Amino acid sequence: MRWCETERTVLFPNTTELLIEADSGGSNSARSRVWKQLLQEKVADRFGLTVTVCHYPTGCSKWNPIEHRLFSEVSKTWAGCPLRSWESILQYISETKTETGLTVRAVLVTQKYETGIKVSDAVMDGLNLEYHDVCPQWNYTIRPRPATTLN
Repeated sequence: MRWCETERTVLFPNTTELLIEADSGGSNSARSRVWKQLLQEKVADRFGLTVTVCHYPTGCSKWNPIEHRLFSEVSKTWAGCPLRSWESILQYISETKTETGLTVRAVLVTQKYETGIKVSDAVMDGLNLEYHDVCPQWNYTIRPRPATTLN
């Protein structure tokens, strides 16, 4: 959501679609109802974006090209440096640059996220969610809902 509020409005102000490549574990897993509900409410509905999500199958996120390009460079930047505070970690990440133009921005999110949230079948039925024909367990699109259907 933060990227949609900041970077998207500057770099892609007229965009109507967003593609997210995600791993299949943790809070943004392909099975997470909370993840889908939040994408619907906080991204698709709020920003009017059609959001397509493609999850890497379990164990396959190591082939994510963004992770390879980003994390290897961050690791080089902070190699041998003591990571003693959030401020130093953010500094090292933000200092990451490559000759090909990669620059990195980092923001510390201090928000506490509630665990154990359950999303009911009724809420899931209200999402504007379409599973893809190919690998529907990992690939789906969430479209903005008409304003009349929002709470």
